[in-house]
Amino acid sequence: MKMDVKICGLKTAEAVEHAVARGASHAGFIFFPKSPRNIEPDDAGRLAERIRGRAKIVAVTVDADNDDLDEIVSALKPDILQLHGSEDPERVLTVKAIYGLPVMKALSIREASDLDRIDPYLGIVDRFLFDAKPPAGSELPGGNGVSFDWRLLDALDGSVDYMLSGGLNAENIGEALALTGARAVDTSSGVESAPGVKDLKLMDAFFDAVRRAEAALPRPGSKT
Repeated sequence: MKMDVKICGLKTAEAVEHAVARGASHAGFIFFPKSPRNIEPDDAGRLAERIRGRAKIVAVTVDADNDDLDEIVSALKPDILQLHGSEDPERVLTVKAIYGLPVMKALSIREASDLDRIDPYLGIVDRFLFDAKPPAGSELPGGNGVSFDWRLLDALDGSVDYMLSGGLNAENIGEALALTGARAVDTSSGVESAPGVKDLKLMDAFFDAVRRAEAALPRPGSKT
């Protein structure tokens, strides 16, 4: 099974096209004004049309209300809604009922007890995204370039479908995949030369590292 790779925080045609050309399965557009990766819905919609059908279009929001979601969904026509705020299971159910779209719920991880937050969302969300908790003083729930202790995921039930995020880059993705066996990964700041500025060479290095790590992972059913 080929690894799912999400490049998040895309803002330019060049970055969008390059990400998909290199094999991105998911393209993330961030709608959060405090983020350097924030994009207007109409601009994101125009970019998404360039790659629609070649990658899943993901709308990333943070505690967005229905009015904001209406505008985003209308302009972007996403395949997936990523809820990256404090949305509780009831809010997730409401969003799914209104928009009829799969939901990926981001949870911030720092210590083992943070994994307990998974249980109320089981059977409700379509996939989790595990990110690192933001450093003190940060106003961003993600995209901070920090990682968490990937060994914490050893305690995770193997049936939980998740995307690994949090400070992933070409230098550490091999270790992250070796420790977790994750089959889906997400990066944003790890392929940037400055906050919000995607770097095509860093993107290339990341995809090259993912493919090397993917080739080294045990295949399903393998005894090794």
